[in-house]
This record gives sequence, C-alpha cells and structure tokens, in this order.
Amino acid sequence: MTDTLARRPGGDAAPVAPGGDTPTDRVDLGTIRVVHTRHWFRWTIGALIVFALAQFAWSLVTNPNYEWGVFGHYFFSEPVLIGIGYTLSLTAISATIGFLLGTVLALGRLAKSPLLNSAAWGFIWFFRSVPLVVQLVVWYNLGYLYPTLGLGTPFTTDFWIVEFPTVQLISAFAAAILGLSLHQAAYSAEIIRGGLLSVDQGQLEAAAALGIPPRRRLARIILPQAMRSIVPNATNEVIGLVKGASVVFVIAIPELFYAVQVIYNRNSRVIPLLLVAVVWYTIITTILSIAQYYIERYYARGAVRVLPPTPLQRLRHVARVQWARLGDGEKAPPPLPGAEAPPVPTVREQGNRNDAKFGGAQ
Repeated sequence: MTDTLARRPGGDAAPVAPGGDTPTDRVDLGTIRVVHTRHWFRWTIGALIVFALAQFAWSLVTNPNYEWGVFGHYFFSEPVLIGIGYTLSLTAISATIGFLLGTVLALGRLAKSPLLNSAAWGFIWFFRSVPLVVQLVVWYNLGYLYPTLGLGTPFTTDFWIVEFPTVQLISAFAAAILGLSLHQAAYSAEIIRGGLLSVDQGQLEAAAALGIPPRRRLARIILPQAMRSIVPNATNEVIGLVKGASVVFVIAIPELFYAVQVIYNRNSRVIPLLLVAVVWYTIITTILSIAQYYIERYYARGAVRVLPPTPLQRLRHVARVQWARLGDGEKAPPPLPGAEAPPVPTVREQGNRNDAKFGGAQ
C-alpha cells in the first residue's frame, strides 16, 4: 500500500504513515508568523487620554495661578491639621453610631412585628427625606423649640429628676454628631438590609434546622456572608460621610473645609487653599479605598477557592520576574498566589512531548 500524502505549508506533499494520522515529517508551527489584531480605535482613545493628561500635567507646572508656594505653606499649617482632626473625628463617631443604629433599623425592617417594621420604615423615610444641612441647623437651634431637656413627670415640663439647658446640652459638635449619625443610620439601614437579603434563604433554613439559636445564626452565618455585599456600599457611605462632614461649616465647626475658608477669606488665596482641601480629602479617601480592598478580600475567603493576590504580592512577583530575566537558565519564579492555571503548551511543545513519550513517528 502506498503512503498517503499531506500538504506542507509550502505546497509540496509530505508522506503520512499508513493507518495513522501522524505525518512522518512534522510541520514546525513555531516558524509561522503570528499576525496580531490591531485595535486602532482602542489605541486612538488611549492616545487621546494620554495627551489630555499630559496637557493637564503641563498646565499644573507652568500655570502660576496655582501658587504652589502658598499651597505648600498652608498644607501642614496648624488650622488645617486641626480641621483634619475634626473631620476624622466627626466621620469616625458618626459612622460608628450610624451603622450600629442602621443595623438595628435593618433588623426592625426584617422583623415580623408590624410595630417594629413600621417604626423602622418611618425613621428611614423621614431622615432620608430631610436634607442633611437642614437637620444640622435644626439640631443646632433645638433650644428655640425646647429651652430645657430633662427627666420628670411624663407629658409635662416638670423635670424634677434632672434638667439641662438645651443650648448647653447640645453644643455645635453634638448637633453635628446627631445630624450626621441619624442621617447616616437611615442610609446604612437599607445597605445592611440589602446585604442580609442577598444571603440565600436556604442558609437560614439550614441553620434553623440544625437548632442554632437566632442570635448565633445572625452573627456567625448570615452576617459574614452578607458582608460581601455590605462592604462596598458601606465604604461608599463612609467616603461620602468624610466629604459630607464639610457641611457642618454652617454651624461654625472648624473642620477642614471651614479652616481653609477662614484662611482664604483673610488672604484672598482661594485656589491654593481649595487645593489644600482637595489633596487632603483625596488622601483620606484613598486610604479608605485601600482598606475597603483588604476588607473585601477578607470576607471573600468563603466564596472563592483562592484569594486574589494583593498589590504588594503583585509587585513582589514582578520584581522576581524581572530579576530572573537578568540571568539565563535561572529558575522561573513561583506563580502568584491565586494565579490562574499554568498556560497550555504550544503545538510545538506538545509535539516534542509526544515524540519523547512514544519514541517519535514510525
């Protein structure tokens, strides 16, 4: 029986072993030129973006109206640092109270009691309806409605147990905490409720069938799974609270934005002082974004097989790869934690492996 023929890329025929598909003269696919797809639209948009960024960076350096000297002088000034302290304090206290109260409101919205459900819904409805700046002004001027607050006979103003003047009890800082916390609680309640509802109902049913108490079911089974949905939205709310704390300047609390306002009202250097506030807000929100990444990674442990590598792990891997390339024959660096499966061998590599395994084509 004559051998069948197989066509080479050049056009001539190559013999093929009878009864088999393996050619006696293998084609080296590694010699075939690979033509990559050209993404002209993608490159054009990328070039325009780079040009716009370069133009903006050039203007930052060459435009004297930015007054970078004034910016550097006030960036670490005492009033600005005090304002940052007020901003961080307001954010931390209001976020803590807001999310604790929001958790209670979310559980009330999910409760089977019509009274608890209605009360929680009414709180959320009211404090989401009233603008934050209006709430701050009302709390700050609560003394006009109630000159004194205290404990005593119900439905009367006879505070025989304890009594305080309202203007002394609710200072400007206390009014800011009340306004920010109650406003935040209304929004965080819906975030937490959405996260709890995102957990599969079968998880709750299985935990109940095992006889696990309700509190333990919530703390150890439902909440850890719900946190994957809660954390991104909650971080957005905290970041919004950092910037929203600038609203308290209406009640004369010297937070960051109020501090730069006072300075530029005195020296008329508006733009460099506003840039001071912009940079500090950017630094704070960047730190919160990094914290969000690691918190999300922590709560993803039960949902993904391998955690994605952190930016530091990626940087170390790139450094090892570049270091290994300095010497020929050096051992390849280990793969990244959470990296994909090893790449599929090329046709040429697979052919060499088959030849070694079966002794080549006969």
